[in-house]
Amino acid sequence: MEHNHNDHNHGNEHSHSGHSHAHDANKKALTISFFLIAVFMIVEFVGGYLTNSLALISDAGHMLSDAVALGLSLSALIFGARAATPSKTYGYKRFEILAALLNGIVLVLLSVLICKEAIARISEPPRVIGKGMMVISIIGLIINIIVAYILHSQGSTKENLNVRSAFLHVIGDLLGSIGAIIAAVLIMLFGWYIADPIASIIVSLLVLYSGWNVLKESVNILMEAKPSDIDSKKVINSLKSIDGVEDIHDLHIWMITSDFSVMTVHLKVQDNIDRDMILENAKHSLNKEFGIKHATIQIEGRDICPYEETCN
Repeated sequence: MEHNHNDHNHGNEHSHSGHSHAHDANKKALTISFFLIAVFMIVEFVGGYLTNSLALISDAGHMLSDAVALGLSLSALIFGARAATPSKTYGYKRFEILAALLNGIVLVLLSVLICKEAIARISEPPRVIGKGMMVISIIGLIINIIVAYILHSQGSTKENLNVRSAFLHVIGDLLGSIGAIIAAVLIMLFGWYIADPIASIIVSLLVLYSGWNVLKESVNILMEAKPSDIDSKKVINSLKSIDGVEDIHDLHIWMITSDFSVMTVHLKVQDNIDRDMILENAKHSLNKEFGIKHATIQIEGRDICPYEETCN
């Protein structure tokens, strides 16, 4: 019986340096974005209060959730970078997923609250100062475009669920600013004050959609579900195609974080075969074809059933 624990082999030095670079880039992008969003959130809330615009106040509320999301994401990157300990053998990497889960919950709750308030305003829409609403909305749109660009160009929005959840917060807020601008135009030109709550409802539905996706994906990771981009059947076929492998069983693939997939598997091999070569081939195949760099592989020869339940 042999084991292979190939996360920290010498061949992965470039992978570790690349991961470190991505971590630093994510940290820088989140820090800049956090300060930009936090400062403008206060401006937008005051502006919404003075102009009596629910669209601006709801957008400021969304910006508050953005600031919280970005702060949590930043904290997650800092804590997630901590080294593993004897009691936490994977370190604090899962903190990122807990932060993403909380972000998703905040987005869903916020969208429901905004939608509820907007529906209440539709029957008797209050007067809104259109010009003030327009100026603040345009500034908000510019800030959100800058922040979205920073997160998308410098952060790992595809690989890192936590950065992606923060990015989705900002995109939702950007759409909120566009909705507020359209509502302000309708109010200024036609006096349609109902445009303000309608814009709020549309934005809240978009926020709900993005929040639900983040929530669903973070729950999947916490439930140790298989990564959606890895096909188990293809993994099985790839391992079975290695010379000397007769059968495989006890295959488990899951995620520690959105960009850290792990796997365990038992390989039944032929007698008198070079097991080290099988391990190397399996490791290479998993890394190259599926991006799995952390795998524990158990090699088995003769049929041995030390436990009755295993045989059964």
